[in-house]
Amino acid sequence: MTLKDLLKKKDKIKDEGAAPAASKGPTLSPDVPEFQFYRTTTSTQETIEPPSFPGDPTRETPHLSPESRGKFGRFRKHSNASSQGPVTGAEDGKAKQHESLTERLHFGRTRSSSSANVPENLPEVGGDGVARTEEEEAKWEKRATVLVTEGLKSAPSTPSQEIANPLSPVRPTANRSNTGASVSAPADEENIQEAIRLHEKGNLEASTALFGRLADPNGANNALAQVLYGLALRHAWGCEPNQEQAVHYLSMAASNSAEVEKLALGAGMKKGGAAKGELVLAMYELANCFRNGWGIKKDPAAAKHYYETAANLGDTDAMNEVAWCYLEGFGTKKDKFKAAQFLRLAESKGNKTLGNTW
Repeated sequence: MTLKDLLKKKDKIKDEGAAPAASKGPTLSPDVPEFQFYRTTTSTQETIEPPSFPGDPTRETPHLSPESRGKFGRFRKHSNASSQGPVTGAEDGKAKQHESLTERLHFGRTRSSSSANVPENLPEVGGDGVARTEEEEAKWEKRATVLVTEGLKSAPSTPSQEIANPLSPVRPTANRSNTGASVSAPADEENIQEAIRLHEKGNLEASTALFGRLADPNGANNALAQVLYGLALRHAWGCEPNQEQAVHYLSMAASNSAEVEKLALGAGMKKGGAAKGELVLAMYELANCFRNGWGIKKDPAAAKHYYETAANLGDTDAMNEVAWCYLEGFGTKKDKFKAAQFLRLAESKGNKTLGNTW
């Protein structure tokens, strides 16, 4: 992918509105029988969900009586024994046996990931895990800000943010040293375009040097330049390869962009703020680092989380890659239905070269 294509991709992610919410279909009464299918082994249980389409009927949530709620109580991971008086030795043994079986069958809430690079306190996104509305995409963007600011152990400390207006895509160019990430100040944008022209003419040394000056956290601190400089370091574009430093700059770009987006979300913007494109580009490239062990220890679970988050923020390349993760069980359990969902989403956004890296 050329650098011009990267810029087009960033702008598409930032400017593209979320897909319109699907119209609600008829509602089924709780009295209509519901079938559930499970695939089980001696240690796992997996619910098989049928495909859903816009306009399908939804089911009302049944109102459970206290008696019916009690019937389901034994399937909860934590029993209510502590509120029912002392537990005898025999009952305690049964409770421990039941808890062990529950854990073996993966009932109840499980850890979000076995990765040290994925925080346990990621915000819930709800739904089926695929963002289709502005509200769902806003939840995924909030999740992205937590993922990159709290999860990446090798991320540099984020410079202090003094962003006057997160709704504006233009930042002042004067006295910007140590004042947070620059998103698209006019002077920086012109210099980035010049660096891209130099790159495409084959003058990689000059191009990368210019990216490096714009990426300097004590200077312009431009998030897009940090992504491009990280790629230059990773792929040795006119410089010595340094994959660890590449991760450093990609992490810096993600963290800086996330701070801008936190303010935008706090201001009520559902489609994201001025740094959404930079955040998604950085997350996708960090996912590639985790997947391939470029400058950081291989981490399949982190790669899957980063791909999935970028995919739900509009990156079609990430949609392809997270579909591959679900298809192959890379960093997650295999789920062909989920893989198909992301492939359909990529196709709906105009991607005609699905699976280009498979």
